[in-house]
Amino acid sequence: MGPAVPLVEVTELCVSHGDLEAVAGVSLTVEQGEIHGVLGPNGAGKTSTVETVAGLRRPDSGSVRVAGIDPAADRRAATRLVGVQLQEAQLQPKLRVGEALALWSALYADPVPWRELAGRLGLEGLLGRRFDRLSGGQRQRLSIALALLGRPTLVILDELTTGLDPEARRDTWQIVRETRDRGTTVLLVTHSMEEAQLLCDRVTVIVGGRVRATGTPRELVGGADATVMAFTPEPALDPTELSAVAGVAAVRCEDGRVLVTGSDEAVLLVLERLHARGVRPGRLRVSDGSLDQAYLDLVRRPETARPEERR
Repeated sequence: MGPAVPLVEVTELCVSHGDLEAVAGVSLTVEQGEIHGVLGPNGAGKTSTVETVAGLRRPDSGSVRVAGIDPAADRRAATRLVGVQLQEAQLQPKLRVGEALALWSALYADPVPWRELAGRLGLEGLLGRRFDRLSGGQRQRLSIALALLGRPTLVILDELTTGLDPEARRDTWQIVRETRDRGTTVLLVTHSMEEAQLLCDRVTVIVGGRVRATGTPRELVGGADATVMAFTPEPALDPTELSAVAGVAAVRCEDGRVLVTGSDEAVLLVLERLHARGVRPGRLRVSDGSLDQAYLDLVRRPETARPEERR
């Protein structure tokens, strides 16, 4: 048997909004059965990318395939395969939550029982409430429910937990895991590094309409200058001189503490420099890297200036 074919294949995707180039040659794959995160700053092109995967937008060039089909060209097949929860979704203002769930459920041959899903998402007490009287977080939960009703092969979740309180956010993360465990592949757009690190099997970082990195959260953290050492210098020293130590990415001071970010090797070299200067690193703490720091390292790498604002 040959290698497994990815469920989603995006190749050299380009998308423009008028004169603004939103996506400039993005290529990525999403494997069957994984939770794949898409990270990037505002305007990086994340939403435009996933909208083409959902078939909601046609690319200017490049190709998108979901289970081998072109979602823009074959909307009927794409609708059967893909469930979508977008950042900004609107329903008819007077439509009630229970009515929306029942209506969407009727569109599918084998839907998830909608009352069960409503209970899992904390909507059971809102079934009689009109859409225009829902809070932002309640609308988000309804949008997630509608995306999952049809047991999609792929579900796209864009800013999944925006507006949710901590308890609802944790509950929603568990639903995403259960959805993946039942065989649905998840494409997750998020600004939350905690969400990406806890949920995602792999992540793709998009900056300026281009892919900066793809890998597991552990791989991205391992490739970043993300080890942090913090200490109180005794006696005091000018911390800027530590910036010249090999492997040091950043040095800053906070309330008399010196924080040095860099590679694992940089920690030893900084300690050697301090010893040579006769400086004792009081209250020394060394912490492992985080996806937050890895992400910041990636997005701060210089690139060719591009004046356009991307969506």
